[in-house]
Amino acid sequence: MDSQRPPIFRNIAPDEYAELTALGCVRTALFPKGTVLFHTGDRTEEFGILQEGEIHLENIDVWGNRIILHNISPGQSFAETFAFCKVPVMVDVLAVRDSRVLFVHLGRTLAPENAVKSWYPKLLQNLLVFSTNKNLVWSTRMLCITAKNIRTRVMTYLSAEAVKQGTMEFTIPFDRQQMADYLNVERSALSKELGRMQKEGILSFRKNRFCLHHTDTSAP
Repeated sequence: MDSQRPPIFRNIAPDEYAELTALGCVRTALFPKGTVLFHTGDRTEEFGILQEGEIHLENIDVWGNRIILHNISPGQSFAETFAFCKVPVMVDVLAVRDSRVLFVHLGRTLAPENAVKSWYPKLLQNLLVFSTNKNLVWSTRMLCITAKNIRTRVMTYLSAEAVKQGTMEFTIPFDRQQMADYLNVERSALSKELGRMQKEGILSFRKNRFCLHHTDTSAP
């Protein structure tokens, strides 16, 4: 089995994957940097799994304010909720780097006639695990934006990244403006808070490279 295929196809044999492709259940597409894959209000029966590149899920309100809801890195998915529930996409899906995406067409994949296929029960189980893991990712996002002050939002986000990457020194996928958009704070306020935290020895950073230090992290 192709090592580049995501976990959703775990235990799917090469001939089964070939059948999925022949049925139009899966396809691969390339998107140059700056391409909007889905606009708010679009409808889709497909969800995407990023294979290469980087994608942002963004919300832009009627006044033009942008919030980055989630950063999609290779191996992660997007738009599955809208495809499953058959409701309009509620975010803009933007390729922030040249990206390759594997799309899964749920309408074709879960068609009743496919229930007898050997890959069908395996794919359903994988979809359940895949969806559960995605819920964990969104839980972290909610913890970040529900905190009352900027310092707590920063610490929640960076702590989650440290756990995810398995090290106290790591690179985040955002520049400073994008980090501010993700945490839903002003860039200037974020920069000031990061500066204070660095002076207090809580962390050190250079651009999007951070190192967390064990110290008293109580907010002032």
